[in-house]
Amino acid sequence: MSESVVVTTIAGMRSALAGRGPVALVPTMGALHEGHLALVDRAREVAATVVVSIFVNPTQFAAGEDLSSYPRDPSGDLAALATRAVEFVFAPDASEMYPDGPTQVTVHAGAVAETFEGASRPGHFDGVLTVVAKLLHIVQPTHVLFGQKDAQQLFLVQRMVRDLDLPVTVEPVPTVRADDGLALSSRNRYLDEEHRRASVALSTALRAAADAAGDGVDAALAAAREVLTSDGLVKLDYLAVVDPRTFRPVDAGYRGTARMLVAARVGPARLIDNDAIHLT
Repeated sequence: MSESVVVTTIAGMRSALAGRGPVALVPTMGALHEGHLALVDRAREVAATVVVSIFVNPTQFAAGEDLSSYPRDPSGDLAALATRAVEFVFAPDASEMYPDGPTQVTVHAGAVAETFEGASRPGHFDGVLTVVAKLLHIVQPTHVLFGQKDAQQLFLVQRMVRDLDLPVTVEPVPTVRADDGLALSSRNRYLDEEHRRASVALSTALRAAADAAGDGVDAALAAAREVLTSDGLVKLDYLAVVDPRTFRPVDAGYRGTARMLVAARVGPARLIDNDAIHLT
């Protein structure tokens, strides 16, 4: 087990990587869990050098969101990364990434970013794509790793890379789940015992939808909604089935692989999840 080199400046990160071969970047906001470590494990498979960024990006939080209370555990993060022998941790502060405050030039995420998570969190994805673009320019990785749990974010990063001809391969990594099915998330730390039990409704709803998908999209949505509305602790935000090629909602006649999305508030935590379903 070896400790990572922690780099806090852009110039230092560029200097540390000068002359190295293929580099894989795992962008995170810290409070690492096994889902993040699955990204690191895949990064190790695709590149000789792994960089994990830890930066709670203020520009992707709207007014009233949990920026100040977002889970932070720097010592725990470094201990977890040491078990994976990560070479570099890029951990800048906001003044390093935004020395003049929020950037005047940003990446506009487009119409898809105004739906689902974007409808609930206006401007969120502009902030996400702008900081990801900055990280890609700083680290210049050959590969960048994102989890499938944040399906809309993954879709938009892939589109940004494609639309702007960025020289990097986006590597999606499957969602990592607890034994009871809950998708791992840093925000799970907000859940007390009662809300933790209730939160399993999200993954249970996705399984119910998959089982009902043979009868079409309406049946899949109805099966999932029945699960989600059966527990008063789960406050549904949205439930939708989208075409994975466009991230637009499918119509009643759609056939083939689709992706069901769900977001709900469970006590103090707003949770999201998704999974593939096959509509026939």
